Amino acid sequence: MSLLDGWWDDFFFGLLTVLQVFAVALAMAVALGLLGASAKLSNSRLLRALAQVYTVVFRGAPELLVLLLFYFGMALTLTWFVRLFDPSVKFIDLPPFWAGSIAIGLIVGAYMTETFRGAFLGVDRGHIEAARALSLNPYQVFWYVRVPQMWRLALPNFGNHMLSIMKDTALISIIGLEEILFVAKMANSVVHRPFLLYVTVAMIYLAMTTVITLVVGQLEVRANRHLRGTR
Repeated sequence: MSLLDGWWDDFFFGLLTVLQVFAVALAMAVALGLLGASAKLSNSRLLRALAQVYTVVFRGAPELLVLLLFYFGMALTLTWFVRLFDPSVKFIDLPPFWAGSIAIGLIVGAYMTETFRGAFLGVDRGHIEAARALSLNPYQVFWYVRVPQMWRLALPNFGNHMLSIMKDTALISIIGLEEILFVAKMANSVVHRPFLLYVTVAMIYLAMTTVITLVVGQLEVRANRHLRGTR
């Protein structure tokens, strides 16, 4: 491992970048998942159609292709929009961090939409009717009755989506974001030890996904604690 001396600080900062992308993409995916699931279960045909288009497009397209299209497409769109006000602008480059984070959030958000939709359908209708009988408004029924019960049902698949986000962060190296895979490629051009470097990256990712798995496992235990005495 002495071959990696001088590169550990780069791997550390690359790891911080991975964690930042993970946090932004996860927050966005959860928000989109809740919005998409709510839209699919709404009485509005327009909202249901929009949510269906969103899930079909982002679940059907290859993740790397979505990332590239979003990165270059958003740059062109931003450039066109700014030129409407300032024709002297030549090109606006979208930062790889935000392009990658948003693209991953959009992709995983489509999968979370279906996970949350199925979990919402699994909520006992009697509990919802009881909440309405207690004069709770729709907002209170959603956040205090439906979401907590949906969360318990969605947790197993939610953990899988978290793992997908973490692993998808490796894709962003292709658009120039200096995360751990990008660092490994740079280091390989100097030390010429690709196997050692990529095994190091694999071990870092394995450590992070193991932590996620353990955390989700504890969340599942906590979410189902009230069921222990009924089985």
